Amino acid sequence: MIVAAFLMAAAGPVSAETLFTNTLTRVAFGSCLHQDDPQPVWDAITEAQPDLFLLIGDSIYLDTTNATDKAEAYEKQRSNPGFREFVKTCPWWGIWDDHDYGYNDAGGEYPQREISQNLFLDFVGEPEDSPRWTREGLYGARVYGPPGRQVQIILLDTRSFRSPLHPMNPRLPGEGPYDATTDRDATLLGPAQWTWFREQLRKPAQLRLVVSGIQVVAQDHHWEKWMNFPHERQLLLDMISDTEADGVIFLSGDRHRAELSLLPDGAPYPLYDLTSSSLNMKPDIPLAEINPRRVSQVYTGDNFGLVTIDWEKPDPLITLEIRSDRGETVIQHSFSLRAIQAAGRELPY
Repeated sequence: MIVAAFLMAAAGPVSAETLFTNTLTRVAFGSCLHQDDPQPVWDAITEAQPDLFLLIGDSIYLDTTNATDKAEAYEKQRSNPGFREFVKTCPWWGIWDDHDYGYNDAGGEYPQREISQNLFLDFVGEPEDSPRWTREGLYGARVYGPPGRQVQIILLDTRSFRSPLHPMNPRLPGEGPYDATTDRDATLLGPAQWTWFREQLRKPAQLRLVVSGIQVVAQDHHWEKWMNFPHERQLLLDMISDTEADGVIFLSGDRHRAELSLLPDGAPYPLYDLTSSSLNMKPDIPLAEINPRRVSQVYTGDNFGLVTIDWEKPDPLITLEIRSDRGETVIQHSFSLRAIQAAGRELPY
């Protein structure tokens, strides 16, 4: 009864549908949000005045197969005063990661995927006619803005179809538990989502924010990441090249740390991965971690990410930021839109 009551009574957020024809200039995002802990970060996000906010994973923490308990956790998060006031003023959208999907590091083996999916879609106020209600998996995409200033948001589901992780043996002290698999039949996105993703990359857009709950570019740690499935990561890079999809930037979370990573090769242009985590779950003891792809400091305080697009410049300027829960800029990097285009392709201005 609690689940049914929650699904009937919960009101959706301000609909992001109203932004489809509007030009996005500021997109904020964050991950790892515990419903039982204080959430001062919402004041800082409000002050940043984003046009859109993306919850990109672990919007609650409840490792369970009990749907009633999960519904109650979402209800508690919706009732948080800071969150409740923020979503009255800013459209928002989202995708899950392991702790709102099922349990820690869960993949396709999680037995309550359909129930969990329905609860999550109700939480983010997904429109009734959205295909996310009727297909398996939470992946989704939207395009905002007029031609020439189109921003595509692509949400990847790295949970529903993921094959089992390959354990690291032996596990080294202070390291994560996973190593790269050599099984080329293992999958991260699954065949249907891969087909859908290729179709999305072929759609017109000047900037594409591709959301992945787990990191895409960082590859040397032994926690969850795309490099645990190296053949799938290579497929991702090849697909960006084959579809001639310009303007891809990855947004990731999960790690309870913030950093900016860069893959300078492997695609027709450099690929940035801006990791923002956590919104209110900073680690007690930050772990030192090697990441040769990192092009910023590591920030372990509570934080959110911000992507700013200055469309008024002849070559639009993209700024990637991490801001603390007090609104301080702790990581910042800017580059032109042309810098994330294949050489020789012209901007449509």
